[in-house]
Amino acid sequence: MESFGHIAVCDDDHAIANLVSQLVSENGWEVSTFYLAKDLLEASKHETFDLVLLDIMMPGIDGFECCRQLRKRSDVPIVFLSAKDEEVDKVVGFELGADDYIVKPFKPRELIARVKARLRRNVIPEMVNTDAPLEALGIVLDKRAHTVTLFDQQVFLTPIEFDILAALLQESGRPVASNALYEQVWNEPANAQSNNTVMVHIRHIRQKLSAIDSSQEYIETVWGVGYKLG
Repeated sequence: MESFGHIAVCDDDHAIANLVSQLVSENGWEVSTFYLAKDLLEASKHETFDLVLLDIMMPGIDGFECCRQLRKRSDVPIVFLSAKDEEVDKVVGFELGADDYIVKPFKPRELIARVKARLRRNVIPEMVNTDAPLEALGIVLDKRAHTVTLFDQQVFLTPIEFDILAALLQESGRPVASNALYEQVWNEPANAQSNNTVMVHIRHIRQKLSAIDSSQEYIETVWGVGYKLG
């Protein structure tokens, strides 16, 4: 079977790790399975992954710390798989740079759908990133190259952050509802947590833009509606 990408699965529960790895493999992806975060981190130094499926509660280095370390050197999409369904854990995960959060137990079809959504813009960019670069306020977002610059300085965004900024740029300063952003970027219906999820990622984008130019607010909050470019 042809491989459509390389996915890392990391969970200290061998049965779950092996089940997830089997589901991933059966759907055409190459898979590397790890039972400890330290082994995943070591492998990531010399292997390239297109997506990481990561448990949170693991001995030694937990999923949050593993995510933090991966984010220091990579923008690989990271999806948490966790039995912890508390909102605070989801917010922490997104604050650390995760792209999605799937609660155990999950349905196999849900897992595969989420994986496909996260990989759609990364594994086959030549099929989806065909638009001309988007420009506004000194920001240049090139979908084909998957790059963002602000006044010619590169801005390093995660895939989710990239898609949110692209959605805002495409609206040319018109407000975009928070739920609409969520549904467009996450490719699933909005839910009770959608606004908080979008808010966390907007905050990250603002921080990264401000690190280059803090003279203006590039993304404005439109109270009761959502967000727009300043």
